[in-house]
Amino acid sequence: MGLRHWHTRRVETPLLADPILKLPPRSLLPRRAVLAGAMALPAGAARAAVDVAGGWTRTAYEEAMARSGRPVSLTDAQFAAIQARRGPALARIAGYLKERLGSADPAVMEAFAKVPREYYHYQYAEHRAVPGEAYEDTPKPWAIGYGSALSDYLGQAYMTQICQPKPGQVTLEIGTGSGFQSSLLSRIVARSYSIEIIEPLGRAVSKIFAPLGYDNVQTRVGDGYFGWPEVEGGFDIIIVTCAAQYAPPDLFAQLKPGGRMIIPIGQPFKRGQVLYVYTKDDEGKVHSRRDVGVFFIPMTGAMMNKPKPTGE
Repeated sequence: MGLRHWHTRRVETPLLADPILKLPPRSLLPRRAVLAGAMALPAGAARAAVDVAGGWTRTAYEEAMARSGRPVSLTDAQFAAIQARRGPALARIAGYLKERLGSADPAVMEAFAKVPREYYHYQYAEHRAVPGEAYEDTPKPWAIGYGSALSDYLGQAYMTQICQPKPGQVTLEIGTGSGFQSSLLSRIVARSYSIEIIEPLGRAVSKIFAPLGYDNVQTRVGDGYFGWPEVEGGFDIIIVTCAAQYAPPDLFAQLKPGGRMIIPIGQPFKRGQVLYVYTKDDEGKVHSRRDVGVFFIPMTGAMMNKPKPTGE
């Protein structure tokens, strides 16, 4: 579903797949839905973080899945077949970023190399693991249940790199989905926060980080329109993974001076959406730049019933 090409002024050739991260939820949470009950990971409670380059075996995968409440069983041959596709997928990402952005950020590539993507291929509504879908030759979004999807990995690589994540930073993702995007950022930054509006999905995905040792990821169920104002000091990076009709004012307020926000803006279910990059200077003034044309499923919740603020 969705646009098959993602056009950019930087290059004339289209991207291989569109970065649709969200499909419409079956139900909307009320205004400021549950923004309580943040799903924090206890400090020091997690194991050492998983590094796929060493120690990521079939047994390690199955144990992590079981600890996250998503048991699965693979044969050695099945697990080996998945791992054999990892290298070509990483090469595909590196080539893609070089073609679109001039180079592949080593930090972004290292994060992709460390995070086991097969761990995130799961159908939550059906309680069914689908790791064999990971590292596909032709990247595309994959349904994960409750109307949500795991975005194609090329689109995620592109958005991660234009976020320009750095060590020591604090990030906020609007639309947790599978948890893969926040996991990627967590391998680079100091703390990674994420909000999911679909309650059963958000609660299930909150359990997947600790088994990998990702103890710097914190999630909550709620309406991302309002951000996460309780996080003291705000965010260096805010990444929105659904199309907004305008940039929510609360997100600008929570963006640190020198920070940047990546957000698709456009009308629901219509072409002509544009990925915007907003930056806030040291004086607090916000600057915007049109990046690429995209097609995302709309942001739900308060965005659907709040008028655009005057002056936007």
